[in-house]
Amino acid sequence: MHEEEAFKKSFDAKLARRILKYVRPYWKQVGLALLALVVSTLTAASTPLFLKYAIDNAIVPREALPLAQRYETLLLVCAVFLAVRVVDFIANYAQTYLISWVGQHILFDLRSEIFAKLQRMHLGYFDRNPVGRLMTRITSDVDAINQFITGGLVGLIADFALIIGLMVFMLVLDWRLALVAFAIMPIFLAVTTWIRGGMREAYRAMRLRLSKVNASLQENLAGVQTTQLFNREPKNEAQFNLLSSDLRRAWVEIIKWFALFFPLVGLMGEFTVALVLWYGGGQVIQQAITLGLLVAFTDYVRQLFQPLQDLSEKFNIFQAAMASAERIFGLLDTKEEVADKPGALPVERFRGQIDFEDVWFAYGRRGERKPQASESAEQGAADTPPSASSLEVLEPTTPEEGEWDWVLRGVSFRVRPGEKVALVGATGAGKTSVISLIARFYDVQQGAVKIDGLDVRDYRQRDLRRAIGIVLQDPFLFSGTIESNLRLGDERITPERIQEVCAFVGADEFIQRLPQGYQTVLHERGGGLSTGQKQLLALARAILHNPDILLILDEATANVDSETEQKIQAVLERVMQGRTSIVIAHRLSTIRHVDRILVFRKGKLLEEGSHDELLRQGGYYAKLYELQYVHGGAD
Repeated sequence: MHEEEAFKKSFDAKLARRILKYVRPYWKQVGLALLALVVSTLTAASTPLFLKYAIDNAIVPREALPLAQRYETLLLVCAVFLAVRVVDFIANYAQTYLISWVGQHILFDLRSEIFAKLQRMHLGYFDRNPVGRLMTRITSDVDAINQFITGGLVGLIADFALIIGLMVFMLVLDWRLALVAFAIMPIFLAVTTWIRGGMREAYRAMRLRLSKVNASLQENLAGVQTTQLFNREPKNEAQFNLLSSDLRRAWVEIIKWFALFFPLVGLMGEFTVALVLWYGGGQVIQQAITLGLLVAFTDYVRQLFQPLQDLSEKFNIFQAAMASAERIFGLLDTKEEVADKPGALPVERFRGQIDFEDVWFAYGRRGERKPQASESAEQGAADTPPSASSLEVLEPTTPEEGEWDWVLRGVSFRVRPGEKVALVGATGAGKTSVISLIARFYDVQQGAVKIDGLDVRDYRQRDLRRAIGIVLQDPFLFSGTIESNLRLGDERITPERIQEVCAFVGADEFIQRLPQGYQTVLHERGGGLSTGQKQLLALARAILHNPDILLILDEATANVDSETEQKIQAVLERVMQGRTSIVIAHRLSTIRHVDRILVFRKGKLLEEGSHDELLRQGGYYAKLYELQYVHGGAD
């Protein structure tokens, strides 16, 4: 369901039943809360009776009574009244605490389920769904469900129970006065229905515009460096202010309806009180009813309009909850496209043979694929495709396209155990896609990717990825200490082993210079460290988790200075010894030491061979090398 359509839904019984499934584990607490609710309702409905009894039997008795007896009666009424109010206080406290307790536990269960679901989703899902939208599911949408349970559902039961209790008491006391008090109800329902419609549209507009403001805010904060680089601050501010002003107008519209709703409901309540006073006062003058009864009825009328007013407000809670539930359950019901098959095999040890057998792969159907962050990470000096005039080579044969936007087209190759292979090609050639398929971040549409003779889909994902070490061009570091970033929750890795590996990769030197060494707390994404230092930490992390069978490297030296590059290259050569290694190369000078080079162009494997062999062939790779290092003056 589209987000705008979801906001239009006021209530959905199927969604409500599904939400209530999360309440079932806590039925005991809910039962106690409902019991407390019944007690609270009875005490609230009985309050005006104390006024009636005190007035009719002590303050203005019909018969002459001794003053001492009247004072004694008044004291007794006050004592019982206070006792009942204490019971009401305890019942209200118990109800509020228990329902809030249940709500927070359901909140925890939902967040945990959504987070676990997101952790299992394949990367293609995140390509299609912005992070800001997914964060909304686990924060504000879950909170809307909590409000539905704690405020909406239980509040609805409480309001209905109180209304029924008050109406029963009123009818029992005097049915004629009760009918006078109920005469305003049709008008009240018509007015609240009209206002409710306006508030629904106003809330829908506000939530949609708030979503746009949040998306804009996230985008601008994420791209603040680019904003400052191109002096876009005034333009971005103007765009944000435009969205923010739309949100402001939506809120003003909501305020307008609220400003009308509460005074109007209050006015109708006072009008009802006036009717009761007019009719009931006449009855008192004629001595048909007592003054205490009239006062009690006035109090009942005032109490009756409060839950009626609350019921109208509950509509907004239900509406928000239905829209949020639609989105949450839509996420939870999303098929996990990359999942372990029944009986998936564990991985004890890989020899490291990799086979691509006629692999056809696309991120999505034609017209659906969005730019991939991983593909854009391949950009570099060597990625700019040579012009047709400078490279006179034949275009790869174009297969039948069909509905898919193919990134890899019939790719077949084998990497032998312990072999070091480099992938070369322009941006979008499919190099990073090869890495992603080996780690099974995506599944192929046709063909097979095999490790040690078995399809990667036959292995358990956790075991498969545990045997693969990946060092990305832009390494990600979490907030926390350096040691926790290196260990990543694996308590089997000792501090001594961490220091040993960091010394091996050349990271120990700069870590020891930090104020707290390995216990230095890093900011978000490793703020405060240079790109080279983050690369060294990422390399140390990959080695620590023992990818001694398969190590895949994604151009780990593209964004570092020459001195750091030489240090990392020296470490890489030692690390890759005896391991099946795949290197995505942008600077061709960094891959002369590999055993074999695979040259990709437009999703096809165009050439393969060693550096010298490919130069002698004089093909696409040779032209790339000539453009980069001869005409470019490099090397």
